Amino acid sequence: MHPHPLKRLWQAVTAPLDGPLVLLLAVINVLSLAVLYSASNETFGKIDNKLVYTALSFGILWFLAWSRPQSIMMFAPPIYVVGVLLLVGVELFGIIVNGSQRWLDFGFVRIQPSEIMKIALPMMLGWYFQHHEGQIRWWHYVVGAVIILIPGTLILKQPDLGTATLIMASGFFVLYFAGLSWKVILGGGAAFLASLPLVWHFMHDYQRRRVLTLLDPTQDPLGDGYHIIQSTIAIGSGGPWGKGWLSGTQTHLEFIPERTTDFIFAVWSEEFGLIGNIVLLVLYLAVLSRGLMITARAQTLFGRVMAGSITLTFFMYAFVNMGMVSGILPVVGVPLPFVSYGGTATVSLAVGMGMLMSIGNTERR
Repeated sequence: MHPHPLKRLWQAVTAPLDGPLVLLLAVINVLSLAVLYSASNETFGKIDNKLVYTALSFGILWFLAWSRPQSIMMFAPPIYVVGVLLLVGVELFGIIVNGSQRWLDFGFVRIQPSEIMKIALPMMLGWYFQHHEGQIRWWHYVVGAVIILIPGTLILKQPDLGTATLIMASGFFVLYFAGLSWKVILGGGAAFLASLPLVWHFMHDYQRRRVLTLLDPTQDPLGDGYHIIQSTIAIGSGGPWGKGWLSGTQTHLEFIPERTTDFIFAVWSEEFGLIGNIVLLVLYLAVLSRGLMITARAQTLFGRVMAGSITLTFFMYAFVNMGMVSGILPVVGVPLPFVSYGGTATVSLAVGMGMLMSIGNTERR
């Protein structure tokens, strides 16, 4: 018997999708709607926007999952060039929000070009190393470092140390999966540690204050230390089981700053406690495991370096956000993946997940 037409349609729609990965992302997004509703004082404004961006993101994810990695790879150079030009545009014409010049306003839409580089940079590096597969020499890694430093430097000038560091780290992951020697990695790490006094000299005043505040947030409890103090109070007050959904006092008395974006993890911790944190961490670890499985099975160099970079970058964003909200890392303005409110970040994450599924589909074919 032939399958029912609706069944055939469902099979055609879901064929390019990675079932376990889609399920994990769907669960995270549903949980994000619950915590965002509470963080928004039980209003639907941000929920409606979140749903729109989530629907758009999953549409893009499906389209990319349906595409072949070789077809996606062809767009790497133009996307990278456009991303760099947009970053130059930010430097020349960008608007200032909260003291940083990170946005371009086109009237009908406002974009943050650094979000584009989260995907454009590893794509460009993957394209470059794929074209030199089998004959990669030391100077190819030098060219790769230049490809990383161009957007990284432009983002640092905005200034946006957190995003620049994470984007350059995504490029480093590509170099690692492309075969960069451990001797070079360890030597580079030692050189970086040795250069920290020089880095400190070139940091902006607000960046230095963030580091000092991390060491002792009580030195400025109503200023730079306020974010960390209030978020750690919220996390600690949640206890093992949390205060319950919609019952977070730190949240609803509006003590937690940026509670719908960068500090939404504090809201989650207060209302769902240690158990809720473990659940969220397990979900992120499951995404990490699935991504690394796809990386290990990738059949091309481009697929391997892209899948590895996307996976590790995704988890690193989650780790850094949880770390800064918990007071063990400096506050760098990094969203919690698929949980924090923010359209551009959600779309860029979905693009990465779609490419990851595309690479996984190639292995299945």
